[in-house]
Amino acid sequence: MLKSLVPFVSLLLSTLLMMVAFGLQSYVIPVRSVAEGWSTQTITWIATGYTLGFTVSCIVTPKFVLAVGHVRVFVALVTLLSIAILLCSLVVDWRAWMLFRAISGFAISGSYLIIESWLNERVTNENRASVFSLYVMTTMVGGIGGQYLVPLGDPTNTSLFILCAIIFSVSLLPTALTSSPLPAPPTQARFNVLKLYRRSPVAVVGAFLAGALSGGWLNLGGVFTQRIGLTTAQGATLLAAVLVGSALSQIPIGRASDRVDRRVVMVFCGLVGVVSCLAMIAAQGSSPTVLYVMAAAVGSVLFPIYALNVAHANDLAQPDEYVEVNSGMMIVYGVGTISGPLMVGPVMDRFGPSSLFAVFTLCFALYGGYAAWRIMRRDAASGLVAKTDFRAMPVQPVGAEATVVASAAEGTSDVVADTTTPQWSKV
Repeated sequence: MLKSLVPFVSLLLSTLLMMVAFGLQSYVIPVRSVAEGWSTQTITWIATGYTLGFTVSCIVTPKFVLAVGHVRVFVALVTLLSIAILLCSLVVDWRAWMLFRAISGFAISGSYLIIESWLNERVTNENRASVFSLYVMTTMVGGIGGQYLVPLGDPTNTSLFILCAIIFSVSLLPTALTSSPLPAPPTQARFNVLKLYRRSPVAVVGAFLAGALSGGWLNLGGVFTQRIGLTTAQGATLLAAVLVGSALSQIPIGRASDRVDRRVVMVFCGLVGVVSCLAMIAAQGSSPTVLYVMAAAVGSVLFPIYALNVAHANDLAQPDEYVEVNSGMMIVYGVGTISGPLMVGPVMDRFGPSSLFAVFTLCFALYGGYAAWRIMRRDAASGLVAKTDFRAMPVQPVGAEATVVASAAEGTSDVVADTTTPQWSKV
C-alpha cells in the first residue's frame, strides 16, 4: 500500500503545509480582530468577504484551469494567499480586511479544488479509500498544528502574519518541483440547483444549513474563544477539539447512513447537535476541559452532516449526473457559509458569545426537523435506486471532488464516479 502512495507524497506535503498556514490564519485573524476592539458584527463582515470569495472561486477557478492549467493556477492562488495575509498585517482596517479575506477565500477554495482534482485523477478504485483517508488526516493535522502556532507569537504585531505567508509560500515547493504527471485538462458542465431541489429537497436544505453552521463556526469560533476569556492556547485547543470530534465521527456516521435511510441519520445528527449545543451553553463558566469535551460533541456532527446530504443527493441521481449534482451542492453549501456569519454576528453582539450556540441549536433543530418531515413525505430512496457509499471528507468540506469521493461507490459497477476527468472542473 505504501508503494501506491508514493506518487501522492509531494501533493500531500504541499497540502499539509498549506493547511498549517491556513490553520494559523484562521485563528490569528479573529484574535487580532478582537484585540483591535472590533465588534462581532464588524468581524462578521470580514468573514462574509471570505465566504463570498470562497463560493465565487468554485465557479471561476475551473475556467482559469481550463485556460492555463493546474500548476500555474495553483501557484497563482497560493501566491494570493501569501499576499492577502501580508496585506492584513500592513493595513489594519476592517474594510480592507474584508477585501483581503475575500482574496483568501477565493484562493484557498481554488487551491483545494486543484489538489482534490489532482488526487482524483491519480487514484484507482484499489487505493481510493487509502489516499483520501490520508488526505483527510493531512488536512486535519495541518489545520490543528497551525492553530497551535498562535500562542507562540503575538497576534498584535506582524510576526505571525509574516510566518503565515512564509509557510504558504513554502507549500508551493513540493508540488511545483514534482515530477508526477499533471492532471488532464478539464471539461465543463452545467449545474441546476432548482432541478436538484425538486429531486431532493432534504439534500439541498441540509446542505444550506450545514454551510451556515460550518461558516458560522469557522469564521466566528475564534471570536467565541476570545470573548469567553480563554487564552490563545486554550482557544486553540477548543478549536482543535471540534475538528477532532468531527474526524472521529465521520466513519461511524457514514457506516450508519449506508445501512439505513440517510434521513434517519440526519434526524439523529440534528438531535445530537441540539443537545450538544445546549450543553455547550450550560457549560459556560466551567473548566476549559469541560468546554473541550462539549466542543468535541458539537464537532461530531458540525462538519459530517454535509457529507450525508451529498450522499443522499447522489442516491437519487444517475451516474452521469454526479458532477452536476455535486457542483450544485457545493454552490448551495457556499451560499450557506455566507449566510452563517451574517446570522450569527448580530446575535453575538447583542446577546453575548454563548448565543453562537443558541443559533447553532436552531440550525440543528431545523436540520433534523426538516429531515423528519421529509421522511413522512417520501419513502426512502434505497428501494428506488442503488445506494451509493458514504465516504469521509475533510472536516471542512471544500471542493466538489470531496463530495464525489463522499458519495461514489468504490468498486461498484453500476454506481461509480468518473475518475478519469477532474470532477470539480465540470462546473
